[in-house]
Amino acid sequence: MIDRAYIEKRMGRLTEIENELANPAASANQKKFRELLREHAALKRLKEKADRFTRLEDDVNEHRELIASESADAELKELAKTEITDLEKALPVAERELLIALLPPDPSDSRNAIMEIRAGTGGDEAALFAGDLFRMYSHYAERNSWKIGMIDGSTSEIGGYKEVIFSVEGQDVYAALKYESGGHRVQRIPETEGSGRIHTSAATVAVFPEADPDDDIEIKPDEIRVDIFCSSGPGGQSVNTTYSAVRITHLATGVVVQSQDERSQKRNKDKAMAVLKARLLDLRRREEDEKKGNFRRSQIGTGDRSERIRTYNFPQNRLTDHRINFTLYSLDKVIDGDIGELLTTLRERDVQLRLETEMKNIGVTLSKS
Repeated sequence: MIDRAYIEKRMGRLTEIENELANPAASANQKKFRELLREHAALKRLKEKADRFTRLEDDVNEHRELIASESADAELKELAKTEITDLEKALPVAERELLIALLPPDPSDSRNAIMEIRAGTGGDEAALFAGDLFRMYSHYAERNSWKIGMIDGSTSEIGGYKEVIFSVEGQDVYAALKYESGGHRVQRIPETEGSGRIHTSAATVAVFPEADPDDDIEIKPDEIRVDIFCSSGPGGQSVNTTYSAVRITHLATGVVVQSQDERSQKRNKDKAMAVLKARLLDLRRREEDEKKGNFRRSQIGTGDRSERIRTYNFPQNRLTDHRINFTLYSLDKVIDGDIGELLTTLRERDVQLRLETEMKNIGVTLSKS
């Protein structure tokens, strides 16, 4: 049972934040101001869920008391019996929504994302599959009115990508796509296969939240090496005669990023720096999670490229996500960008796992409040 005293204590923080935001001096420190706005939004959502839960709980208790009362009017009792069924169905739903609102939010969920797709084992077929994954995410982005921005791509001679890096901009992008990191395996008959044998190949996906000024990731000129070169296409041939492509090496970590999609050297450098900051932010988060002994991002996977998360079986039109034992027999639609049901299921399972583990700690806090 959720202790109302705990909810009231949390709502007291909402009043404090509103008083701080009302102070004209609050916007002087932009970083703190943005943090206050994010916390305020989260607490407002919590208040909405808490109000609905407590209202339903009060109504259920009142109806039960009325039904149990010997002196109550018979007509009112019958009305209460009619209404209580719907109230008792709605109460656990409201309680679950409140519990979810009590979970610590991931501050990166509202950010844009940077995605990297690399062909793995399987040669040309792996590159074609990497291209299929890129189109899948691109079509899903279009369905959500998100913007795809190419950063770098190395195409294969028969199509697809050996590697492709791109940004995804829009509302709550990282929250939706963060579960996609890992190994993706495909089983199908390649176009180049004459005997009709099914081949297995793979590609890896990495998803990083885009860094923002509040992350305080400062990269000094002497910490990086910048190389300028001509953009290249399939087979390594030059696709333009200007030295506009940019490769940046972070000397301390060995992280290497590059961008060659733009004709402007400056824009390519800006894009490469954005990827570098996202990668360094990701490294920082991994180190912090290891120190705390926490799973990275969530309990649905580790976000590591080496973890095999999904199989795409074309002959059976089947997609299986191995982390949650979830299967769809609509691979043709999924590969065309219809991945909403899959991502929603992953998010719901993740929330359930977090509730099962973190609510134990919250439960201790509630009982002491």
